[in-house]
Amino acid sequence: MQALLVPSTGVTDYAAVCEKYAELIACQGGTVLCSAPAHAIHRSANGIVIETPQGAFFANALINCAGLYSDRICRMTGDDPGVMIVPFRGEYYDLVPERASLVRALIYPVPDPRFPFLGVHFTRRISGKVDAGPNAILALAREGYRHSDINLRDLASSFSFPGFWRMARRHWRSGVDEWHRSLSKRAFVRALQRLVPEVKEEDLVPGGSGVRAQAVTPDGALVDDFHFVRSGKVLHVLNVPSPAATASLMIGKAIVDMAAESLGLS
Repeated sequence: MQALLVPSTGVTDYAAVCEKYAELIACQGGTVLCSAPAHAIHRSANGIVIETPQGAFFANALINCAGLYSDRICRMTGDDPGVMIVPFRGEYYDLVPERASLVRALIYPVPDPRFPFLGVHFTRRISGKVDAGPNAILALAREGYRHSDINLRDLASSFSFPGFWRMARRHWRSGVDEWHRSLSKRAFVRALQRLVPEVKEEDLVPGGSGVRAQAVTPDGALVDDFHFVRSGKVLHVLNVPSPAATASLMIGKAIVDMAAESLGLS
């Protein structure tokens, strides 16, 4: 087996990074408001009003970075996103502490250019814990972090979109393989052993999961690059592929520069 060593690779505590972002926003006079989903958005010549359970908010301009709901927010404003957000869940196992020494760095496979998903890999966290995964399976809800999370509206949204079925016809074999790994720990471990042959089933315990906001085009293509829609005083950010967290500062700068240009913001 051959590999490339990248000594400059690092890890961080991204929850702490987000807390620092929120602190810096507050220092600049901004407000981070949680548990306030947008129920309606009204546009007029005077500005934009966003209605939420915590009140209505007026803005001169709007940047939509709503992730799993970015296409719905886009439609709320009267714009066509040009894509549908289809949720894919990524499931992880954790190496038990006594076997964490098997992985001393980040171990990643060569990505398959057909997919925006990287494939299973090993990530040694700043705490010393080692994540193994993820797979990539269709989530049955936009916030479907477990097999039991099912949202009929989200399913109807995906299944009524022609691009979903075109994507499914094109990639159904890979989808079956991913579901097999989701339901079979043995199959998941075999995929991990391609990177670290010493890993065994008993070395792994169930870990967390995440849901990827994957943009899919009407012709069934999985969008693997940024997808923006500009409309008057609104900028929609509809697809921000991995490594979005790692590159968040530069991505944020790019969005700010775009907003300054297209929305007339200083």
